[in-house]
Formats: sequence, C-alpha cells, structure tokens
Amino acid sequence: MPPFDEAGLIRAAKKGNLSAFNQLVLQYQGFAYNVAYRILGDGELAADVTQESFIKAYRAIDQFRGGSFKAWLARIVTNACYDALRHKQRRPADSLEDLSVDPEHAMRLQSPQESPESYALRAELSELIQRSIDQLPPDQRVTLVLADIQGLSYQEIADITGVSLGTVKSRLSRARARLRDILLEHKELLPYPYRLTSE
Repeated sequence: MPPFDEAGLIRAAKKGNLSAFNQLVLQYQGFAYNVAYRILGDGELAADVTQESFIKAYRAIDQFRGGSFKAWLARIVTNACYDALRHKQRRPADSLEDLSVDPEHAMRLQSPQESPESYALRAELSELIQRSIDQLPPDQRVTLVLADIQGLSYQEIADITGVSLGTVKSRLSRARARLRDILLEHKELLPYPYRLTSE
C-alpha cells in the first residue's frame, strides 16, 4: 500500500479530483466524527455535522493555504458544531433519550482483550464524562475536547478557534475545573474504582 501523500491529494483535490478528496475523507473521518461527537454529545447529530463539514471542506479546498490540513478541517468541524449547538439551544431535546450517549460510539472502542465487567465500568464512566462535558459552555467544551481528547497543542487550538494562546489556556483551565466540580457533584455515579474519596 503506497504511503499517504496528503500534500499530493490536496493538490489533486484543488483541481477538482473528487477521488483524491475522498481519500482525505477516509483519512480524517474518524477524527472529525470524534471531535463532533464529543462536542455535541449526540451520535446522529455528530454524523450529520461530520458529513456537512466535509462538504464545506471540499467546496472551500481552494482556500486551504498550507500548514496543517487536520487543524484546518478541525476549524470547519468546530464551527459547524457551534452552529449545531446554537440550533439545539433554540430547539431543546424533548426527552432524556436525546441526551444519552451513543452506544455505537462506545462499542467501537471495546478491546477484544477487555473483560465485560471492565468494559461496562469504562462505558459507564465514559457516559458520565460525556454528560459532564455537555454541561460546559461551548467555548470551554471545544477547547477541552481538542486538548484533552484529541491531544492537539495549544497553538493548534488557538489556530482552530481563532483566539490567543492565553485564551486557550484560560478556557482549558476553567473547563477542567468545571468538569472536576461536576464529577465531584455526582461522585456516587462514578464506577467504584473511579470514585474520588478522602479516605
């Protein structure tokens, strides 16, 4: 299998080569979906936003001026997530089911070596963390997802979100503190090995 030639695929996509762009989609669709899912907390909406983001990226590929394609794509995804969150605020979820974590997303992450008990604990913790992330303000949520879940650098996050490094650090600090507070408020819901106690 030939090595992934991102720069060559981008050049070809800029000339209208849809097959080349589709290879970029295959490379980054998991990343884009995970960013959208963690920001939105809704699997179906995240899939819609991911698809919409790739359509926007294809239409705007001529505007890509080099640098990190991943960061450029993440900016499109996060902007689409902001739009989706604004729309969601105008039309709140009707039932608790709409707020639940997508089980399909968690299932894809199960290791064959993992025991059913360990997986159940991890899935429960993942659901609690996602519900806690959902309670963060959108700017803090985006920053936390990009830093702590996707592992992007402060500079990459600053480029994606269009804010200063100081703002990124401040948002991340507030997001982490708020997430910790939310988890402490619900520590009885944490799986036993993860409970924070003073003992």
